[in-house]
Amino acid sequence: MKPVLLLATLALVAATSAAHAMPGAGAAASPHGAAPAATPVKKVAKATGPNARTVAEVVGGKASLKDKPVLVRAQVVKVTAGIMGKNWVHLQDGSGKAADGTHDVIATTKDTVAVGDVLNAKGTVRTDVNIGSGYAYAVLIEDAAFSK
Repeated sequence: MKPVLLLATLALVAATSAAHAMPGAGAAASPHGAAPAATPVKKVAKATGPNARTVAEVVGGKASLKDKPVLVRAQVVKVTAGIMGKNWVHLQDGSGKAADGTHDVIATTKDTVAVGDVLNAKGTVRTDVNIGSGYAYAVLIEDAAFSK
């Protein structure tokens, strides 16, 4: 009998956050996809400076902000560490609406942050990011540097 090589793909099926999934990306589960269902974040004062934006401004204005630097002051609501050599940080500042997904944005970073921290995140807006295996994001703040 000749050896047989079988190739297969395993998939987890779960709802992905509408705020971060790209249209047509499927429903693959993402450990850094949806923000936790928690108490809404109280309003955080907007960062100051020429690139300062709220979370809602980044998510809602993703097309005009694509590949541009932004500075967002927000509260860390979820951290998934060590995925693809980065930490994936969900940020909320009290702007936007959960119903349309404009209240939460993910920032990737090598910095260490903790849930509950209110920090400035400075990074570059990336849109329609598809990293494969069902992980797709309509908008991210990439390579963010965090500061108080």
